[in-house]
Amino acid sequence: MPRLDHLSVIAPSLVEGVAHLRECLGIDLPFGRKHTHMSTHNHLLQLGEAAYLEVIAIDEEAPAIPGPRWFGLDDRAAVRKAWDDGRRLRGWVASTDHFAQRMARHPGVFGEPREFHAGASSYFFSVPVDGSLPMQGVVPSLIDRKGKRPLLAPETQRGCELVAFTLEHPDAARIARLYGALEISGAPAVTHGEEFRYTATIRTPSGIRILT
Repeated sequence: MPRLDHLSVIAPSLVEGVAHLRECLGIDLPFGRKHTHMSTHNHLLQLGEAAYLEVIAIDEEAPAIPGPRWFGLDDRAAVRKAWDDGRRLRGWVASTDHFAQRMARHPGVFGEPREFHAGASSYFFSVPVDGSLPMQGVVPSLIDRKGKRPLLAPETQRGCELVAFTLEHPDAARIARLYGALEISGAPAVTHGEEFRYTATIRTPSGIRILT
């Protein structure tokens, strides 16, 4: 069964992303890594044993890539609008050890299968052809690290834990049925809302904080 791997705050820049996390959680997220295959970079925070949080943005100093970036980052106007509207936690990633089977079972849902190389390791990741979020962000991207655990630096351990992950959506019943069919452990709880919005409740050293 695929399982929640990490949450993604999609930012116009890392500076804005890190400032937002500082305001929401009272924590400075350490730098994570550069994704040379996508010309993006991130900051990372461990959220207990099972999941982590990333702030991801375009790496303006990286060379251009031949295709679109992931997480819809090339649509800068849409990223900025969502950011200014307060919808900043907009994506999530689920991990699986059976990438090909999951992709085949749900054709067109997660995007297209891609294989990326990071140093000596490689992994599979699902990305829609245009680089957008899968189903506008309703469903996660899929990742298969080929049996390896995510490698996060010790400084990403800041004593935080994910308590709850929820999605507000105008068509909550349909999304709940979709999540049931996808069978993803740790998928967000779905409630009705006037707009599409994710919320993460996180326990921090200074108490419970809310991230949107």
